[in-house]
Amino acid sequence: MPVSTSDFKPGLEGVVAVETEIAEPDREGGALRYRGVDIEELVGRVRYEQVWGLLVDERLEPGMPDPEPYEPPGLTGAAPADAQAEIARLSGVWGLRKLTEISDEEARDDLARLSAQVMAIVARSARVADGAEEPVPDEVVAAGASAAEKFLLRWRGVADPRHVTAIDTYWICTAEHGLNASTFTARIAASTGADAGAALSSAIGTLSGPLHGGAPAHVIPMIDEVAAMGDPERYVVELLDKGERIMGFGHRVYRAEDPRARLLRRTAEELGSPRVETAKALERAALSELSRRHPERVLATNVEYWAAVVLDVAEIPAALTPAMFACARVAGWSAHILEQKRVGRLIRPSARYVGPGPRPLASLA
Repeated sequence: MPVSTSDFKPGLEGVVAVETEIAEPDREGGALRYRGVDIEELVGRVRYEQVWGLLVDERLEPGMPDPEPYEPPGLTGAAPADAQAEIARLSGVWGLRKLTEISDEEARDDLARLSAQVMAIVARSARVADGAEEPVPDEVVAAGASAAEKFLLRWRGVADPRHVTAIDTYWICTAEHGLNASTFTARIAASTGADAGAALSSAIGTLSGPLHGGAPAHVIPMIDEVAAMGDPERYVVELLDKGERIMGFGHRVYRAEDPRARLLRRTAEELGSPRVETAKALERAALSELSRRHPERVLATNVEYWAAVVLDVAEIPAALTPAMFACARVAGWSAHILEQKRVGRLIRPSARYVGPGPRPLASLA
């Protein structure tokens, strides 16, 4: 039955636009399952590239492949923009065909090649941002045992095991999360029959805005301000009294604690982050004050808060945070692009016109 245009909800809040078999965030229980498997079972047991396989293929193997040899020209060092531009460019370089012209298996292989290449492009771009002039030799990168380790080797030439664990855990926890802004964008592009590179590139483009994928970059400065002040309760009260947000709290999906926050908090503790104790103190103060001010709704810790601390362990600069999110989310995007391809229907919602009524051209003079 067609939806009446009178049923308008800004931002499509709560509107069911697709049915999916890929991920299931449990609103009440604070759980997140990929193809039915709780992420609690994945972290520390399998690598990110296998989670890519779970989401895309419904099996861990063969998973996401290694990136094939490719020298992206003219990287700027702005990793999100470089990734978006190069993935779009690869559609032409590789001669990718439209999703409507190829089989599901061929589309899957295109997405696998592109997903792996996102990792390589972001690592190379980060290296350019660091001022390195030459790429790391292929034989050095090949020695890595996982996608996360190879990412660090391609970027820095070395891979601290703690950094590898931090990145792998972050990527697994943020690999997929339903119909968010970037995933919806990818599905819209896929619904037109665009090629896989265009669909992935459009999703990456959504991360250039500050409201999706980049929030962890704002958490570390907040934690450091609390450390300098020495009074998390006063910091929270003063921030809220000024009408500002405490980054990393509240989520549109979960009524309980974001399960990803729980896993990332544990990882930060296990990796010995020097910011853990201050982060915990700020978290306690924030949860207490938010509960006092907003007893009508749950504002619990979300993924962005402890993701920031974990990425900090791996010495990820703030400017690279959206690109790290893109590296993680290629798994979910790829799975949704394939799912939308199988639906085979153009996404075309309605708009309600609220502009001027009929009027003559002369009235504009």
